[in-house]
Amino acid sequence: MDWVKIIENTIRASIGVDAIYFAIAALGLNIHFGYTGMLNFGQAAFMACGSYGLGMTAQYFGIGLWWGIPLGIVFVIILALLVGIPTLRLRADYLAIVTIATAEIVRLFVRSVKFNKVFGGTEGISNFSRQYRELSPLNPGKTYGFRPFSYTGYSLYTIVIGWVLVGVFSLFTWQLMRSPWGRVIKGIREDEDAVRSLGKNVYAYKMQALVIGGVIGMFAGMLLALDRGSVQPDNYSRMVTFYILTALVLGGLAKVAGSVVGAMLFWVLFVFSDNIMRELTRNGPLQIGGTTIIESNQVGAVNYMFVGIGLMLLIVFRPQGLFGNRQEMALDGR
Repeated sequence: MDWVKIIENTIRASIGVDAIYFAIAALGLNIHFGYTGMLNFGQAAFMACGSYGLGMTAQYFGIGLWWGIPLGIVFVIILALLVGIPTLRLRADYLAIVTIATAEIVRLFVRSVKFNKVFGGTEGISNFSRQYRELSPLNPGKTYGFRPFSYTGYSLYTIVIGWVLVGVFSLFTWQLMRSPWGRVIKGIREDEDAVRSLGKNVYAYKMQALVIGGVIGMFAGMLLALDRGSVQPDNYSRMVTFYILTALVLGGLAKVAGSVVGAMLFWVLFVFSDNIMRELTRNGPLQIGGTTIIESNQVGAVNYMFVGIGLMLLIVFRPQGLFGNRQEMALDGR
């Protein structure tokens, strides 16, 4: 077993683009769920708003790539209004059902044949990130750093930009939750009827939290699209939201550090277990006592099973995560 390769891949995953966009999306989801108590299973839809905002500006509107940011924000606000106006009076699992359905509607809408000329259908949108790549001061074909932190110029450029965004949104969220507005939404999480009795418009505060968390999630989608160089509708499936939620719970709800460290730790565990199983099945199926336990083509599916089992164990034994406070958990649906 090549332990050097396994450890190097795991370390790289902890600070890679996947961990970065998970951290940004988890910060937005933390505003929804951790701080406001809204169980949102549709964060992937807000990520798609950002990605398609970037892709559509360059591909179809003939304007600069960076106009995709205000366009993505418009998409987020429209989606938040469509979801929030009829549903924000729902609580706990009822809201979760609505948001997961909304995310699937968005995914199926952008991949539909009818709107193929606008959204690119199942093929998505590509060839839109040239302006972003041209801003890089690094040689895209040159390798920088040292093992295991060695990256091509373009990858390193994206990683640096990504971690700057993580820092900015972490500071923004931390300051926001220390403000009077943040104290109100945490009060809504604890007992919205009590907050309403104090004269606060709970519905308006929830809508604001939905938009703010969605805009942060939008930037996660943009970063993913710029890194991949394309926008694919199936990159924003319901599975993405569940993985981000797992990372958030792993780090700890209602904690800024939990969103970031949880995303990093999620990818450490995910890549480590994936590499271990691939090494074990490299020369054939893993067998114990003549019984086949796992084959190489089953590694991906088994790894996803571990993610599900891990989430269940977290909720049962450590629902507050690594940095969270159990008293701040919003799982009782009040």
